[in-house]
Amino acid sequence: MSTDRAGDNPPEQEAAAPGGEAGGEAGREAGGAPAPRSDSAASLASLAAAVRAVESGERSAASFFAETPRAAKAPAARPARDGAAGAAPAPAPQQAPQPASAGPAREEAAQRPAGPPPAPARPSGPEPGAQGATAGPTVPAARPALVPAPGIEGVRRVLAAGGAPEALAERAAEALGQQAAEALTEDPWQLLTVPGVRPEQADGFARALLGPACEPGDERRAQALIGWLLEQAAVAGHSALEASALRAALAQRAVPEPDEALQSAIADGAVLVFQDALDTPGRPRAATDDDEEQPVRVLLGLDRLAMAEESVADGLARLLNTFEPPADERSRIAPGTAPDDTGADDTAPAADDTEAAAPESDTTDAADDTDASGPRVRPSAGAWAAVATAAPSGCAAELIQTVAFSGLVTHTGGEAARAEPAALIAAARALGLRAYGAAHTADGRRRLVAHLAEVAPDAAPGEPAGPAAAEAAVTVSGLLSGAEGPGRDADGALALDLLVVLDAPQLDLETTALLVESLTDGTRLVLSGDPGVLWSAGPGRLFQDVLQSRFCPQAASRTPDFGPIGELVSGISVGELTEVDAPGKEVVTVPVRDAAEAVHRTVQLVADSVPRALGIPAEQTQVITVGHGGAAGTRALNAALKERLNAGPGRFGGFDPGDRAAYSPALGRTLLGTVTGADADGLHLDCAGTAVVVPREQVDSGAVRHGWALTAHQAAGSRWPAAVVVLPGDAAGGLTRAWVHTAFGRAERHLSVVQGVGQALSRAVAELPAKERTTRLRTLLRLQAEEQSADPAAG
Repeated sequence: MSTDRAGDNPPEQEAAAPGGEAGGEAGREAGGAPAPRSDSAASLASLAAAVRAVESGERSAASFFAETPRAAKAPAARPARDGAAGAAPAPAPQQAPQPASAGPAREEAAQRPAGPPPAPARPSGPEPGAQGATAGPTVPAARPALVPAPGIEGVRRVLAAGGAPEALAERAAEALGQQAAEALTEDPWQLLTVPGVRPEQADGFARALLGPACEPGDERRAQALIGWLLEQAAVAGHSALEASALRAALAQRAVPEPDEALQSAIADGAVLVFQDALDTPGRPRAATDDDEEQPVRVLLGLDRLAMAEESVADGLARLLNTFEPPADERSRIAPGTAPDDTGADDTAPAADDTEAAAPESDTTDAADDTDASGPRVRPSAGAWAAVATAAPSGCAAELIQTVAFSGLVTHTGGEAARAEPAALIAAARALGLRAYGAAHTADGRRRLVAHLAEVAPDAAPGEPAGPAAAEAAVTVSGLLSGAEGPGRDADGALALDLLVVLDAPQLDLETTALLVESLTDGTRLVLSGDPGVLWSAGPGRLFQDVLQSRFCPQAASRTPDFGPIGELVSGISVGELTEVDAPGKEVVTVPVRDAAEAVHRTVQLVADSVPRALGIPAEQTQVITVGHGGAAGTRALNAALKERLNAGPGRFGGFDPGDRAAYSPALGRTLLGTVTGADADGLHLDCAGTAVVVPREQVDSGAVRHGWALTAHQAAGSRWPAAVVVLPGDAAGGLTRAWVHTAFGRAERHLSVVQGVGQALSRAVAELPAKERTTRLRTLLRLQAEEQSADPAAG
């Protein structure tokens, strides 16, 4: 689906590799011919050749990483500036718009103000080094160097001198710190660190400040581009990029010596370099140093993501290694065995008696089982077997028994399988453990509370959940902030014994690192979710990497999702898009010819057809589409739905009381609510009974949008009685099996598919599982497992 500006579409809709713009145009905007190579070029070229040799298998990977790095070079002399403070460049013809680069913006990202326009070309004649330049005094005389003023006013003056909007001053100061004015003066390409600024805009800003000294081969430009490309890759979900992909992206942006630029960035510590073994099917991994070296790929990444990925791997290994299983292993139920087949004693306590059984299974050595919050309860294997026998299903019993004997477990299944983690939480609480379940959204928390109420020993059908069920269910963000859950102990760790994270595919690397670091040694962690849905909006693919690494025990649910919608989504998960029998109009396909008809039929469905035929009101129907931009994106759909359902002047920054809103306070989080008003503090929302105030500056920056229509990433983790999935013709390029699975699975009772992509929908389900991401976590987990196998005493 097309967008009106770069960054409006979700990861599954944009290109996968960074560097989508033509290098020649980028080079012309940067200002002329390549700069001469420095004296260190030969050394850097040899290092670049070494990287390529490792990638091709010609050299040992260890030989490259064992080489002594070159000494860091002194900062390059800054070219003289020919712009006076506050002087704006002379106007010039507009540059042609550049195509959006890959490394897409997250689909739920707040819409930011446009970055500075590319500064116009200088009107003083041919740029130095350009072909056809004639000898003569064509270069203007140098002007006094720009002297930045202190504070935010100094940032505004520098931005104005470079032709950039002064409105960027606050964001520039936030990105670059108190010395933002000095940093921009010394290195104009630092403007790329400001969210929303693109390379061609930074090139124009640099050209306005540096004049004829601005060149595409400027080392500062190359380093800024490397950082920007890696940040854009992170937005697309990658935690690292292959060196070859980054080299190609730099070449596309007219960096004359991409190998030299990469090696310089590595030597200066701006990026980190890693080796990642390539697994060849059927080929065993090398066991000794004498064996044939395994092929590797060289990856480059940002330090913050590298630290997060390594922190997650170390933290998960710590939870496995510090876990102490129950001593009485003879009472263990083998995974895959139904409770009735275990031969358990007929006197094992039933569900109502589990609380009575718990005290007998408490700590065996209180001195060894204490933390900052006091003695920890350690149920025996017999007690775990008893609660597993009383579980409501065989799959729930298997999960309980698996968790009893491991500090880290993964659990996979669909919507119906969410009852199994709820049964685990209830069983653990019956044993005296501090057990909690954390969902991705407030709606996920609501559904978990309902499941906990169903498995509670004293629950009555149809009654609301009791306080114990509500207390045990939290959101991940609420748990980490302390707004929900048990809080933290004296050491700063979360005061719990068992944490079940539902919607685990939505966990990004940095959130997971923070979560795992908050768990004390010996805590049980269960990662539960549907592996067929979209991955996190942020970088990484944590759940998939943990599953594929086989780093810990896995419990796979066999509980099917019932009904026509469940049957449809289950087929999609295995690559089959089939017609399902829907006698109650649970699934309806609405064919359309173009985007305009798609918008018209969507409004008709939400406002008229679904309420009249099924009794589901418009406020309980959610529209889902592929991207924000385009003729049938969220903006166009929300405008049409607002006009029909809550027309108004939009006097509060485009919003009126009663409007549905989607607020994105952070990457990967979307709070859904209704506008209740606005004042000097900002826009007031009612989010599922919780009052939320969106600050005025965030309203202006686009952090809050209308919420009748959402993207699939925004909708992930929530469900509605009815969902209308809109697929106009230009959405075909953004479809994958994971996207269709996620979008269709948001409906509980009714699903309408506004179909304008034809056979592209079936092809996406059958042939395009998901957009791949480059990550390192699976390799790190395998290395952890190999180290533990080589030295069992280390754990």
